[in-house]
Amino acid sequence: MNAVSRSDSMRGGGRATGGHTADPITFDAFDAFDPSARADPYPAYRRVRDAAALFPYEFGDVPVTLITRYEECAAILTGSDWGHGYAAGISPFRDTTAAIPGSFVRMDPPEHGRYRKLVAKAFTPRLMAEMVPVAGQVVRDLVDAAVRRGELDVLNDLAVPLAVAMVPVRLLGADPADGALFREWQLAIARGSDPDSLLGPDDVAARGTAAMECMGYFARLIQQKKAHPTPDLLSALVSVSRAQLTEPEVIGIALLTLVAGMETSINLIGNGMLALLRNPVQLQLLRDNPELIGPSLDEMLRYDAPTQFTIRVALADTTVGEHEFRRGDGVVVLTASASRDDRVYPEADTFDVTRYAGNRPARKHLGFSLGIHYCVGAPLARIEAEAALGTLLDRASELELATDTVEYRPSLIHRGIVSLPVAL
Repeated sequence: MNAVSRSDSMRGGGRATGGHTADPITFDAFDAFDPSARADPYPAYRRVRDAAALFPYEFGDVPVTLITRYEECAAILTGSDWGHGYAAGISPFRDTTAAIPGSFVRMDPPEHGRYRKLVAKAFTPRLMAEMVPVAGQVVRDLVDAAVRRGELDVLNDLAVPLAVAMVPVRLLGADPADGALFREWQLAIARGSDPDSLLGPDDVAARGTAAMECMGYFARLIQQKKAHPTPDLLSALVSVSRAQLTEPEVIGIALLTLVAGMETSINLIGNGMLALLRNPVQLQLLRDNPELIGPSLDEMLRYDAPTQFTIRVALADTTVGEHEFRRGDGVVVLTASASRDDRVYPEADTFDVTRYAGNRPARKHLGFSLGIHYCVGAPLARIEAEAALGTLLDRASELELATDTVEYRPSLIHRGIVSLPVAL
């Protein structure tokens, strides 16, 4: 679950300062962070990507470099010279999770590996296999009810209740009746991960309130798990807490799991379904070839990823391309731009559910990141999305977008839509 790592965010707003190439571009040419580009930031990504692989930019008073192309993004995400730099005190970025012990997405080795190893035990192939029928049953119940109604909001009637059932309820052992609370907290914290200058006072206050309420909830739930353990990740973490984790660290991991796990799967389902509805030939191809559902998820993650970018800091003097970075320099890795790079993906702006099928699939996308911070919960997100989209296509003989306007949430880092009503 990499969403929170990708929500480590920047102080201040942004303005461009030029390019590393002989043909510098201005801020007006890069407006993907402007609210007017929220519905479609990809033309702005293309303009800056075509002009420069490495593009100097400023977030408030923080000079950074935008990394726009695939090869450079992949090199940074997998390079040992790059990390977060908070423990070393060299990061120019605001540490959004400094007050949350156990938030390993902000950590560098070796601390990162210790926490990640514990959480990864919840996502082994055996345990994920057990999740498949659970997700399938949840989805069938939700879709059957929608078919009877003749209408469905893919986000609020399918993706959200599925994510609640699978992450806080099944994975963390929380009360299903608290689903509305989980969604409220998750949205507030995800929105609050954007640059502070783009947040209003209410957003900043909601972020803090949600984090405190959520941590309080998990503190109480941990006490229940101590007395009555259940087969879930939270009980497992509680069982090792005395030797390997403090209780605040367990709480932090639970909060991270909740926010990252829900945000990623919900937006993957929403963005993916929208891409299918807007590309009816591809929708029909998937109907006719249900074995393409797995590869189609990779194309959805490449084409319109739930997370648009992440940040990194140079942990040592290093070089990317022909540019030299000094220790402590910050970069914004535009993974959504990299996944539309024509240098790697032919016809990159075309949605093609067969792109990752066959014996020669496309280059690995960056939708779940790469390297040591690759999304630990990716297997669960895929299980949820495959169950939701596969079942919906199987049960609904006709699907039609029931709105002329698709509203996107205001977040920059997390890309998701508010609702997606469809007629069945």
